[in-house]
Amino acid sequence: MAWPFLDTDRPFGFAHRGGFGAGPENTVAAFTHATELGYRYLETDVHKTADDVLVAFHDGQLERVAGLPGAIADYSWDRLSDVQLEGGHRIPRLSELLEAFPDARFNIDPKADDAVELLIETIRHHDAADRVCIGSFSDARIDRVRRSFDDRLCTSPGPVGAAKVLLAALLYPRWHPPYGCLQIPPAAGGLSLSSAWLIRRIQRLGLQVHFWTVNEESEMERLLDNGADAIITDEIETLRRVLAARGKTP
Repeated sequence: MAWPFLDTDRPFGFAHRGGFGAGPENTVAAFTHATELGYRYLETDVHKTADDVLVAFHDGQLERVAGLPGAIADYSWDRLSDVQLEGGHRIPRLSELLEAFPDARFNIDPKADDAVELLIETIRHHDAADRVCIGSFSDARIDRVRRSFDDRLCTSPGPVGAAKVLLAALLYPRWHPPYGCLQIPPAAGGLSLSSAWLIRRIQRLGLQVHFWTVNEESEMERLLDNGADAIITDEIETLRRVLAARGKTP
């Protein structure tokens, strides 16, 4: 299947939570900086507030980024919208990001079960199915979103699905997974997942292979040499430079 989300020149990069640079993670300033560097693919996470507003925020708790007690789910949007992060930046709604960056494509991780239905509604409201990919550590959340869009929305599998893809790459090369890409770390459990031969086998299943979260320049170079389709990074300026040396843009 051809996935509109993945229709771009390869290899390319994802700005992980907007990347390091102009503002705190998952803020409009961070994503603006990434797009100004040429990034078209942005990665973020979502949680639901107490009054059913979907916000772009990685942690379930507010302490690390906002310095406040409690969880996102305990706050109303009115309260969260007044919270100032470092530098006076604010927590954005997912809808705000989809509207502010109409040419960007978003890789979105629903961090809690109660965010899934609201995420589905938001994607539909913005007619954004072709510019969104869903990835999560929960296979159940991914399956719920994919089924809601009749399998036409790009997804990356959770741990169980990823294991099935890796097994198929080794033993069942004729299987056609229902995903558009496999987003994985370069290694897991002491095992390398980033050798050139394994990347090729996964690609033969019809999936792109994206690696997260890669911040070292030498590792970026190695993965690209091995055939990675995309790299997800915090170090967006470093990856931009690495890709430019290969005649590519983020």
